[in-house]
Amino acid sequence: MNARSLNPPSARRLGRQDYKTLSLAALGGALEFYDFIIFVFFAVVLGKLFFPPSMPDWLSQLQTYGIFAAGYLARPLGGIVMAHFGDLFGRKRMFTLSILLMALPTLAMGMLPTYHDIGIAAPLLLLTLRILQGAAIGGEVPGAWVFVAEHAPERHTGFACGVITSGLTIGILLGSLIATAVNLAFSQQQIAQWAWRVPFLIGGVFGMVAMQLRQWLRETPVFAEMKTLKKLSRELPLKTVLKQHKTSVALSMFLTWFLAIAIVVAILMAPAYLQKQFNILPVDSLRANSLAVVALSCGCLVAGWLGDRLGSGLTLLGGSLLLGVCSHLFYAGMALDSSQLYPLYTLLGFSVGIVGAVPLVMVRAFPAAVRFSGLSFSYNVAYAFAGGLTPILLSIWLKYDSMAPSYYLTVQCLIGTAAGAYLIWREKKGGLAAIQD
Repeated sequence: MNARSLNPPSARRLGRQDYKTLSLAALGGALEFYDFIIFVFFAVVLGKLFFPPSMPDWLSQLQTYGIFAAGYLARPLGGIVMAHFGDLFGRKRMFTLSILLMALPTLAMGMLPTYHDIGIAAPLLLLTLRILQGAAIGGEVPGAWVFVAEHAPERHTGFACGVITSGLTIGILLGSLIATAVNLAFSQQQIAQWAWRVPFLIGGVFGMVAMQLRQWLRETPVFAEMKTLKKLSRELPLKTVLKQHKTSVALSMFLTWFLAIAIVVAILMAPAYLQKQFNILPVDSLRANSLAVVALSCGCLVAGWLGDRLGSGLTLLGGSLLLGVCSHLFYAGMALDSSQLYPLYTLLGFSVGIVGAVPLVMVRAFPAAVRFSGLSFSYNVAYAFAGGLTPILLSIWLKYDSMAPSYYLTVQCLIGTAAGAYLIWREKKGGLAAIQD
């Protein structure tokens, strides 16, 4: 099946309905990603409340972060199951379901009794809810990319995917801002007593609002056409992916590894790195991180827009080189003069925005009948490994070299550059369809 025959006309411009779809999908993604990420901002408090008081701080924190990591490990299973039904019964249904599966556990977290109230059942319930969150986000991200890609005109697919990726990063920023507001509004004693619940309750409300917003969305024209023409997958979609699209799976996994490590190293781990290695005050590192996330969101839009105009290969090639240069400037610059924190980190954040070009490649790498399953399997499996291994590997490396994050990002940029060169070759060989197996 040729994926191009099942896409909206390429000559059509983005219309009012397209912008509405993009806005609602991106807003929903931001609110859902807030629900998934807010846990990490209150990990210290949760560690003290959900484990025995006699337990050493380091051990309770280790177990708390273990519960946080469980959300990542649950992503592949949740993503694969939801993608399976998305390929067979419709994108919109799973797109809406993912919001509900995220909102309810987040709301429940805000009402959980602590270890003092119910003992060992408290951390077990927290773990269960975190696993449900992971399953939800595993279906949300690939589902959002597929949904908007199948709505937008072909020549604007990259921009549409960039808008979704930008929205997800705004969810990180929203979590950071609300966590900061809670810490400013309440004392540490009040937070430990009850105020820690506020961000989770807000997240549950966010999820319900996002679910209502998605009721206004329509099923994608691509799926509707496949259903009408009876061209839906006749066998298990994942089976078809693994049998007939091995090259697309490998390419998508490499690009997901690149995306995940760029985000984890440059955005999620950088504030703690700055505080430890260069004695940057927490308030300064978090402010700089917020600026970097805003720049990242802008970079995702630019990367998606360039992908439509220059092609995925050239965009990834140039963006990977830019990220390599900016990461070296940031880490080397901080080692020499930490007063340049804000401009250097903002520049790095913008360059990380090249990840906004990644979903364009992945949605085009699989035919429409198995697109959701192919993208979800590749993305979630690769992200689980990259997100889980990177903090461990980098922590070990940092014991021997303070520039480890820079070198680590440089290695990933080489992967991005190689993928870009490969895509340029494939695109010249046979156009967009050549990306598929």
